[in-house]
Amino acid sequence: MASPRSIVVIKLSAIGDVLHGVPVAVALKRAFPDARIGWAVEGRAADVLAGHPAIDHLFRLPRGWLKAPSAVLALRRQLRSFAPDVTIDLQGLLKSGVASWLSAAPMRIGFAKPASREHAWLAYTNRVRPVATHVVDRNCDLLVPLGIRESQPTFDMPHWPVSRERAHQWLGGLGLHEAPVLINPGAGWASKLWPPDRFAAVARGLHRRGLRSLVVWGGAAERAAAEQIVAQSNGAAVLAPDTSLQDLGEVCRASRLLISSDTGPLHLAAAVGTPCVGLFGPVPASRNGPYGRQHVCVEPPPEARPSWDNRKTDTVSMAAIDVDRVIAAAESLLSRAQAAA
Repeated sequence: MASPRSIVVIKLSAIGDVLHGVPVAVALKRAFPDARIGWAVEGRAADVLAGHPAIDHLFRLPRGWLKAPSAVLALRRQLRSFAPDVTIDLQGLLKSGVASWLSAAPMRIGFAKPASREHAWLAYTNRVRPVATHVVDRNCDLLVPLGIRESQPTFDMPHWPVSRERAHQWLGGLGLHEAPVLINPGAGWASKLWPPDRFAAVARGLHRRGLRSLVVWGGAAERAAAEQIVAQSNGAAVLAPDTSLQDLGEVCRASRLLISSDTGPLHLAAAVGTPCVGLFGPVPASRNGPYGRQHVCVEPPPEARPSWDNRKTDTVSMAAIDVDRVIAAAESLLSRAQAAA
């Protein structure tokens, strides 16, 4: 194929997974600067892609679109109008395979099974067996059929000026006149949650070094955990206001580091360049950790990690991560930043 005129990336959800695909769009725009790059994405995960310089168009899909014939037909119409020469399916599930097939692109790239599931591979003209370990690098393996070998993936995330102004107003209003440490207690799976009392102990430990923490949250359950952390921090932590994803991205940029388990806000912070301490229990950091050398991950002893099939039901691995190791990881990042400055 000659240089493609238009390409559609398909990664529908979730927030962290969508962010893991951003380096693919960056590499495509770098390799084919005259091509239009589109992205099919569901729900509010689209907000982290809005304004990205490598993405020319977003196909915003409602959750559950595959069950609504009108939504399927609308996506087909939009994709055919975009007329992609190539689709790249980073998801590898039935719904993303359907989106790839609806595009009618002559070249449809996706993972070979078993990396692709639910028969999604039937939609692809080019099936790739990933060789990398980390999910960001695995996504970049899908660029090989286009002659692109991305050895240094980058995110090049946009700034969101309205959210940046709002973030600085919040920090000043909360009395955080120096860059805080962010704590994110939430996670998409219960097996990835770290106990709130341990986050509070981390906040107290860092406060003894003169640092205050800002606890971010999303939704009622996470707010309750955040309030518990603040209450048990003895004044070391304050509660963040309700934030959009773009607000959170700019709050991350204004902070020293973020401490979180494996979830969307962790990967958003890493994508915008904030140093991260990642807490990884049921899923190895080598596969899903915050991408880049400026981050540190804390993991349980190998014997406490569950089998892959039990990763969503495990209750042992996160409990095996102790407070002292997390504080030490945070201090190492802070010392590294101080030495660089």
